[in-house]
Amino acid sequence: MKTYRIKPAAPFSRHIEAIAPDKSISHRCAIFSLLSDQPSRVRNYLQGEDTLCTLEIVKQLGATVEENEGAMVITPPVALLEPPVVLDCGNSGTAMRLLMGFLAAREGFFVLHGDPYLAGRPMRRVADPLRSIGAQIDGRKNGDFSPIAIRGKHLSAFTYQSPIASAQVKSALLLAALTSEAPSQFWEPELSRDHTEKMLAGMGVQIEREGLHVKVYPPQSPLKPLDITVPSDPSSAYFFALAAAIVPGSCVVLKHVLLNPTRIEAFKVLERMGTQIEYTVTDETYESIGDIRVSYAPLHAVEVSENIAWLIDEIPALGIAFACASGVSKISGAKELRVKESDRIATTVTNLRQCGIEVHEFEDGFEVTGGTLQSAKVTSFGDHRIAMSFAIAGLVCGMEIDDTACIATSFPNFLTLLQSIGDARED
Repeated sequence: MKTYRIKPAAPFSRHIEAIAPDKSISHRCAIFSLLSDQPSRVRNYLQGEDTLCTLEIVKQLGATVEENEGAMVITPPVALLEPPVVLDCGNSGTAMRLLMGFLAAREGFFVLHGDPYLAGRPMRRVADPLRSIGAQIDGRKNGDFSPIAIRGKHLSAFTYQSPIASAQVKSALLLAALTSEAPSQFWEPELSRDHTEKMLAGMGVQIEREGLHVKVYPPQSPLKPLDITVPSDPSSAYFFALAAAIVPGSCVVLKHVLLNPTRIEAFKVLERMGTQIEYTVTDETYESIGDIRVSYAPLHAVEVSENIAWLIDEIPALGIAFACASGVSKISGAKELRVKESDRIATTVTNLRQCGIEVHEFEDGFEVTGGTLQSAKVTSFGDHRIAMSFAIAGLVCGMEIDDTACIATSFPNFLTLLQSIGDARED
């Protein structure tokens, strides 16, 4: 079992370019390449354990993957294969849920599974919507847990109103809609992350968006291949934005980061708390991409209850900012945190209390009274974002974190970057 030990850091000023490529877009690049009949070129694909599992699944479905002039070239099969093995999604709920939608609408029998942590995460939130439009999906406890078995088949057009704002649910339904014979319609209660819509539109899918309504038209011919450089993941970049926000006198410039408005809401919350942040757009070919400059300023309390779907992954790290702010901060409307890689409400609260911070836990969030973080020994609970959040906290107070191998699922060079700004080591 790997352990991190971090000591308090001195003020720092850094430009950081080697931030992990965006995990959400990397997963989609691998899966969406199967929608074309031509090779896709993907540069800067995340070499994390989860995204490599997705790439391996794409190979098992018949694609070939080669390196060519700095790009990963994914050539789709003429026809999707029906693999004789279980498809291993590693620790990735994104991969499993998107593949459920993709495979449910394609002929064949497929079984999805993952590591013990993923096997304990609920899947009916995607399985039930897919079943409601005719998909044949089963698994443990009536399809709520993997292994997930899918009998893929042609699905008809649908109209679906989602009770939750979830990019994974939306993406699964939109992928299932691509093989129908007529347009399908999807509503969500608030806007969730929209990478799937943008990437599919860039590949030639006709998609109409008005407010919280999405209408997708099935393509009449194979989609255009991808030709994309995956930007840096704002969720990964956020850890180092947090570091600059809580270590007095510090400044960091985060390079080539995805600036999609649905992905930088956590940065906006830091701004509301007092952190000085500047954004510089450098490219807008597929998505808005650029640099983010973050400078320390004293933090003050804030309440967060809107656009939760836009910052759901960053909330554990945001909890660290709350702990370093003056006053009482609160997050609510975040019940989805209960079904992430860990129960991120419970695990964040548990570890903050270990650090001497007063925290009140709610079903859909938590309330933090800012104070002085104390050095502690905590555990990751097998959750990469919990591990990295408390590693950054260690730059203020010192920290020992058990079970940190999970960090490799999304941010393989996290420790290297952490060592560039403070004393951190792995045992």
